[in-house]
Amino acid sequence: MFSTLKNSKLCGDAFWALFGQAASALALLLGTRLLTELVSPAVYGQVALLNGFVALGVAVFSYPFICAGMRMLPECQNPAERNGLHVAVLCLTLQATALSIGLLILGGFAYGYFTDSSSVLFLLAGVLLASTVQRELGIQLAIGERKQRLASLWQTSDSILRPALAIALVWWLGGNPEWVLLGYILASLLSNLVWVVVKRRKAVRMPATASRCFRREVWVYALPLIPMELIFWINGLGDRYVIGYLLTAADVGLYAATYMIVNEAFNRSAMVLLRTFQPAYFQAFSGQQLQKAFSILWLWIASVAALGAVGLLLLLLTKDWVASLVLAKSYHAAVDLMPAMALGCALHALGTAVAQPLLAHKRTKTLLKGRLCGAVTAAMTIPLLVSQYGLPGAAWANPVYFGIEALVLALLAKPWQANHSAMPGTIQTLRQEPLAADA
Repeated sequence: MFSTLKNSKLCGDAFWALFGQAASALALLLGTRLLTELVSPAVYGQVALLNGFVALGVAVFSYPFICAGMRMLPECQNPAERNGLHVAVLCLTLQATALSIGLLILGGFAYGYFTDSSSVLFLLAGVLLASTVQRELGIQLAIGERKQRLASLWQTSDSILRPALAIALVWWLGGNPEWVLLGYILASLLSNLVWVVVKRRKAVRMPATASRCFRREVWVYALPLIPMELIFWINGLGDRYVIGYLLTAADVGLYAATYMIVNEAFNRSAMVLLRTFQPAYFQAFSGQQLQKAFSILWLWIASVAALGAVGLLLLLLTKDWVASLVLAKSYHAAVDLMPAMALGCALHALGTAVAQPLLAHKRTKTLLKGRLCGAVTAAMTIPLLVSQYGLPGAAWANPVYFGIEALVLALLAKPWQANHSAMPGTIQTLRQEPLAADA
């Protein structure tokens, strides 16, 4: 098994996935270190809350359609079909994104009216949402086609430019959240422009095909993912809004900066494995190479578990050194939150890996049930623990709800069962590969 995997395209995919995640993580960590020196925890907290709204718009209104496109790309048998799928995904994504931007700006004006504050931040967040969706659409469809080099370079350039331009604007114009968001916007616009041009120059231009109803297929696959992405957002970012309501914006800044550092280390490692194994796993499954798919899946699960255990041990030993290296001194009060956050991130990555058979069989409704369990647990534990224990309570809520979610997903997906035939209920006869949501 291992010799086969070694000689496959996995090695090349792994190199570019590792490069993209490592370079992006280094850029974001360095950018966070410099940015936390220039802005207060309260300002950083405002930016984190607005970035949370951007993430919500991407996740709920856009990402389900992008995931559907990634899943169906390997089933396209020629460039014309791929182009037809791209057009369907693009149209649905643009329509949903326009709706999310409208809701965000409307909410911003309502907030400004009732609190007598400026709505400019919400306007900037809407522009940032649009540019982020364009980035994610390009990167994720490139991953679906196993063009890991293009995806990694696009991601890396955006990750470098965002903190660089934000820091430059804050340095010249002052430590306001408006300049941070404007820096992020300019960075994504520049990065997107460059890589869209590169992608189009290398693309095979073919007319969109009408031989398959891609729009309907995308809707069928994406519809259960819409509430699931909302659940994922609640699990991943909802805690900072509870902190902002029960505590202060400065507490949000402390928590968000610390969580970002831990999440970068664990999530980037998990993303290397996701981008390496997921396309190969789905390709083998769709090609009816089910034993090979089973082997790839369990190599992936074992790698996630091992990385999580090693990462947690290293963080326990080095958390003070890590905090002094990547966070300004005014943020060090949250260093003791890191182990609990790390355990939650490790369990989340494990849950994503064990749930992959559900995505392979296009059982997104079943996947939604597992995510719902995690969201219900989060909705109960986060307010309770934050009100009782403050920031430590928010940190320890992470492993509780991510652990329950991972357990439920494993019971639903049953990754220990080696299937010898495709499960009934798939959208159509499987031919090649799929892809799913980023963790």
